[in-house]
Amino acid sequence: MARRLDSSRGRRAAGAASTGRSTNSLEKMLSLLDVFTPAAPAWSTDDLIRYSRSSRSTCYRYIKVLQRGGFLTPVANGSYILGPRILELDRQIRMSDPVYAAGGRPMQQLANSTGHSALLCMLYSDTVMCVREELKADAPEGLFSRGQKRSLFTGAASKVILAHLPAHQLRSLFAKHRKTIAAAGLGADWESFRKALRQIRQDGYCITTGEFVAGITGIAAPLFNREGKVLGSLGVALPASAAERSEFPALTQAVVKAARVVTERIGSGKHGVDLPARAVG
Repeated sequence: MARRLDSSRGRRAAGAASTGRSTNSLEKMLSLLDVFTPAAPAWSTDDLIRYSRSSRSTCYRYIKVLQRGGFLTPVANGSYILGPRILELDRQIRMSDPVYAAGGRPMQQLANSTGHSALLCMLYSDTVMCVREELKADAPEGLFSRGQKRSLFTGAASKVILAHLPAHQLRSLFAKHRKTIAAAGLGADWESFRKALRQIRQDGYCITTGEFVAGITGIAAPLFNREGKVLGSLGVALPASAAERSEFPALTQAVVKAARVVTERIGSGKHGVDLPARAVG
């Protein structure tokens, strides 16, 4: 009996170790996609091997799997670029993401009524990602765009999300990013941090200028799921030079109203009840 128990424990331990190795291997393979950027769109096999810190044979296997799945495409000189499967997935997200769909019409109405570009952003781990934009012809240079990530502590679109996170997540973030939080003007100690975020929550919106891109003013309000947990933000961005303080009350009211409409549309969709807040690392 004891031998059978020992054998069973051994198999479970071996299975757990194998699962751990498989997960680690999968993470390493997928991390290869992170190196492809506008500044470095093509990577050679040798460079990918060096980046992965895996053996040559292992990295070759990763590349082969990614190429077969359409995530990488070979080009001249033995290099690779991102493949068409990513375009296909982007199209699927645009067609199926409930937040993307919920934001469409309200964003258009917000941009048209205010005359400024509208941005829809989502909480993504401990960052914020732009998932949809409605740009006006005179949109400022360097504006946040779809697929771009930014700090959770910088800019109106991020800070208004941060302010609505649960206290335990805020404590974790403060412990990890204390210096960054202080540099962002959110407080050098826990009580000051809480006070700054409490004010944003009470206001129901956030306004910043030049925090992410110099010369751009942002006004943003939070978006929530059906359970009232923060999902992201909706806002407008405009050149600071064109931002008349007298216009801020009307702009803020328009942003808050549009965010409420998007929140209602998220909750009324068939997937709204199942849409969780993105985890914070």
